[in-house]
Amino acid sequence: MTKWDKEYIKLCKKVLKDGVEVENRTGINSVKLDGYYFELDLEKEFPVLTTKKLYFRQAILEMLWIYQAQSNDVRWLQERDVHIWDEWQIDKDGKWKATQMILDENEKLVKKDIVRDFGQDLAYTIGTAYGFIAGRYKFMENLINKLKTNPTDRRMVYTLWQDEFMKTAVLPSCVWSTEWNVTGDKLNLWVHQRSADIPLGLPFNVTQYAVLANLIAHCTGLKLGKMRYSINDPHVYVNQIDGIKEQIIRYETEGDLPAPKLWINPEVKDFFKIDNSKELKDIKIEGYQDLGPISFPLAQ
Repeated sequence: MTKWDKEYIKLCKKVLKDGVEVENRTGINSVKLDGYYFELDLEKEFPVLTTKKLYFRQAILEMLWIYQAQSNDVRWLQERDVHIWDEWQIDKDGKWKATQMILDENEKLVKKDIVRDFGQDLAYTIGTAYGFIAGRYKFMENLINKLKTNPTDRRMVYTLWQDEFMKTAVLPSCVWSTEWNVTGDKLNLWVHQRSADIPLGLPFNVTQYAVLANLIAHCTGLKLGKMRYSINDPHVYVNQIDGIKEQIIRYETEGDLPAPKLWINPEVKDFFKIDNSKELKDIKIEGYQDLGPISFPLAQ
């Protein structure tokens, strides 16, 4: 069994055992923990869950959308047959509609249909979030330059959480910050996530940032070190609990699959020239085996 599956199932079991059920903006209660931390050695294993099928092509393309294309335009993803942001896309008239729990005049959560007008300039995007921020502050350009010219710099901190752009973001960044450091010849990464949908979001996010670390190491000539991961609010929605229990049973009765390998085209050393087409020609996950998909409902 992979180390990542083991760590993931450990988290799932802890949520079911020690989690607290709370209301939230989606209208579907969640069972949450008050913070969680784990670390993975990327030199020893590339993390992709095997206890359920992970659609890693979509995960990698979303990561490239944010950090390489530096885009907030959902059509970029749709052109590559990635639809994970469709529910948050601003309509062509500049408006975004959803049904969510909001505070009423008595400061109690009530479910209401909401309409937010972002303006037509932000049509087809998710507003001023994710790739918009990465591009505005040139995260990857600055990171790669520092790793090549001053690898012991202790200020390689990049945050997608920018207060001035929160009001015009449809969904503020869940993974909101990364910290990078080089010890010896190894590149280490610390990921901070404010909110993690454990069944749907977290498996995507862990694989995405592992790929990002691999790509940055590949493009700077560094070896891989640790990915440390902290989550402020890890949670499972109540309508996802049966699926999580199924995944735990799989782990305990069927789970004995090897970890896959990540291949990066050795001929491409420029992060911004790595292929981001639908085919992902320069990035492959080889030898991936899984125990099949599990359907989890999305809470918007």
